[in-house]
Amino acid sequence: MTKKFNVLVTGGAGFIGSHAVLALLDAGHRPVVIDNLVTGFRWAIADEATFYEGDISNSELVQKIISEQNIDAIMHFAGSVVVPESVENPLKYYNNNTAKSRSLIQSAVTGGVRHMIFSSTAATYGIPESSPVREDMPTVPINPYGTSKLMTEMMLRDVAAAHDFNYCALRYFNVAGADPHCRTGQSTVGATHLLKIAVEAALGKRASVSIFGTDYATEDGTGVRDYIHVSDLASAHVIALEALAADPERSHTLNCGYGHGYSVMQVLDAVDRVTNNKLDRKMEGRRAGDPDALISDNTAIKQHFGWKPQYDDLDQIVQHALAWERRLTDIQTT
Repeated sequence: MTKKFNVLVTGGAGFIGSHAVLALLDAGHRPVVIDNLVTGFRWAIADEATFYEGDISNSELVQKIISEQNIDAIMHFAGSVVVPESVENPLKYYNNNTAKSRSLIQSAVTGGVRHMIFSSTAATYGIPESSPVREDMPTVPINPYGTSKLMTEMMLRDVAAAHDFNYCALRYFNVAGADPHCRTGQSTVGATHLLKIAVEAALGKRASVSIFGTDYATEDGTGVRDYIHVSDLASAHVIALEALAADPERSHTLNCGYGHGYSVMQVLDAVDRVTNNKLDRKMEGRRAGDPDALISDNTAIKQHFGWKPQYDDLDQIVQHALAWERRLTDIQTT
């Protein structure tokens, strides 16, 4: 019988955090959520989870939760994630993603929490020289978002060297889809994820989908990305939690992706297939800093954790995202 953990989930009312809460519950663990509800939604948190409304920088509150709930581990999702915004407002990102992470790590060490799983990003690599990208490749982020996450990885590394503490930093590629049982999904207003935009357009919530750049060195000229189903990503966090507890001397930094990619056109074609309709596509110029292709080498997470994705199918990812978008319309109108 695997030990059951009390897990503090920061940002548990958000897209990925709310899926992690479900994955923890499904695995028999006990999630405790802290979220300031600035971008998250109270209704996105499973009823079985304990909820505290507050900010992770409130160390008095965080330490109270750690003590009251006998927290064993932290899954840290709270933060800001919009790359263009990070360029326009870097100090927001260094506050939300770096300074507040430092406060959270301090609270963990003070409270005797020994394990942390950190929501990192492929943006830590910047524009890699080659793809697929391995974890040992240079980390040269090209925007404050990537830098803010990399700085937190560095803090975790140094804290693990100095304290009775280990961590797993999971570098996400492009997270997509929604809970297969339609319990939660991507709900952020004005979200910048391609598939979210596409399913909104498919349901008439947007007039068209913009394609930024058609002259990339790819098969159809549009950028290629590694799309990972959010439920597979959530399950990776649960596996990481159990691995950290099983070997408390070891920490990990691992890619989370499928190891293959789809172009922007291929994603939109999949939405057309699933809906039996045709999205209106608007061709725009390239965005600064977008690489031709960004695909993970996921060998390490499979070898270290035995992670086996369940939803590595583009049409299925689209189906789940579309089902959630329809459900979200019902939630928003009731």
